[in-house]
Amino acid sequence: MTPVLRKNMSSSPLLSVRDVRKSFYHKDQFIKAVDGVSLDVFQDRTLGLVGESGSGKSTLAKIILRLEKPDEGEVFFQGVDLLKLSRKEMMDVRMELQMIFQDPYGSLNPRMTAQEVIMEPLEIFLKNLSSNEKRQRVLNLMELVGLDPNFSQRLPHEFSGGQRQRIAIARALALHPRLIICDEPIAALDVSIQSQIINLLKRLKSELGLNYLFISHDLAMVKYLCDDLAVMHFGQIVEQGDSESIYENPRHVYTRTLLNSIPKLVES
Repeated sequence: MTPVLRKNMSSSPLLSVRDVRKSFYHKDQFIKAVDGVSLDVFQDRTLGLVGESGSGKSTLAKIILRLEKPDEGEVFFQGVDLLKLSRKEMMDVRMELQMIFQDPYGSLNPRMTAQEVIMEPLEIFLKNLSSNEKRQRVLNLMELVGLDPNFSQRLPHEFSGGQRQRIAIARALALHPRLIICDEPIAALDVSIQSQIINLLKRLKSELGLNYLFISHDLAMVKYLCDDLAVMHFGQIVEQGDSESIYENPRHVYTRTLLNSIPKLVES
């Protein structure tokens, strides 16, 4: 079992993953995508989950959100075991647990306007709001993430990649979630845009009191945004702790390899 990050806090973890395992058959091979992973995300702290492509990060995110079923393990959100909830009960949890995907175009319906994309969770979960209230919330969200509300009737292909990711962020914020899982949210963007999105996420964290599980292969960005760090390699957590300690004194050879690959650190 993976050693679990412990913080000197009186509060329980917001998200707690315990000994989660998931295997697949691929080309006649048995692959352990997630192999006994345990980790915690605490209130007011962002956990960075880092590793190269194929390390199991995205599979773990899908398990947390019940998009994949694990072979073993437990996933607690605010003390509730998500893996034991009914579909209806899980729908209620999704109001407080949202996700931002890697591909800012593939995650948006190309036939829906920006307003419709952002409004979709409101239509599903907050049916008591009037049409005007929903529209106003959408416009406020667009402004919050740095989009011109006058563009609300545009389709996704009329926006740049960075703007599309801002739409996805606005959609994730629509229900005022407590935790957002960010699955490689800048990997598909131009380098010149990546820092803008990271700065936006950092500002939103401060202004709205958000909590993130930030999944990435980019340790420079993780160092800039995250308080805590878990390093994933071949389905296992090989090192975890507070970010500063790991960056200053990495213990696992894989962590050192990742750190040595950083060309330069992101500056505020």
